[in-house]
Amino acid sequence: MNLHRASWAVGQPLLGGATAIATRLRSYGAERVPENGGVVLAFNHFHWIDIPAIGYAVPRPAYFLAKVEAHRVLGLGQFIRSFGTISVRRGESDRDAVRRMREVVRDGNALGVFVEGTRQKSGVPGHVQPGAAMVALQEDVPVVCAAIHGSQTWKLGNFAPVSIVWGEPLRFEGLPRGGKGYREASLEMERELRRLWEWLCELHAEGRPRDVTLP
Repeated sequence: MNLHRASWAVGQPLLGGATAIATRLRSYGAERVPENGGVVLAFNHFHWIDIPAIGYAVPRPAYFLAKVEAHRVLGLGQFIRSFGTISVRRGESDRDAVRRMREVVRDGNALGVFVEGTRQKSGVPGHVQPGAAMVALQEDVPVVCAAIHGSQTWKLGNFAPVSIVWGEPLRFEGLPRGGKGYREASLEMERELRRLWEWLCELHAEGRPRDVTLP
């Protein structure tokens, strides 16, 4: 077992389990994530608690992105790299990060991306950046969108409920591998995340029943 899988085997139940308790986490439709093969997992992002919450809910080990500043923090950088986290420079072209992202899915792994590029302080999903779409189109792998809701109001001690819902895999066959295709695919992902998030909003209003028909 390599370091990446060993870190997931230990960290997912320990760190993720604690997060699941603190957020009363519920996950809907995780079985929609392909068990094998390259895939891009696309998430919206409200709060730092999203990261361990999704890490607990994701049904297979994944490689996530983190800003380069986090990788430079003593201790934290080594810790997140043990989980396979990829360093990325935000707000600029980062060819090394893009190359590594493509390698991850090309090798049959799952790549997790908070596709808005930063946390959304408005409390609603925001604009999807083109990086995830570019990787999916260039490497011809599916995208599974997963919306998170509730974390925008979560704070230490308030135990606000947080939920995640996973969508059906999306394929972008026929779209060009270039700027136009990346934009169109990103817009489709943006619409899917908003649709899933709105479903979660309604679910929370109904008390989060467990027996539901997935969107």
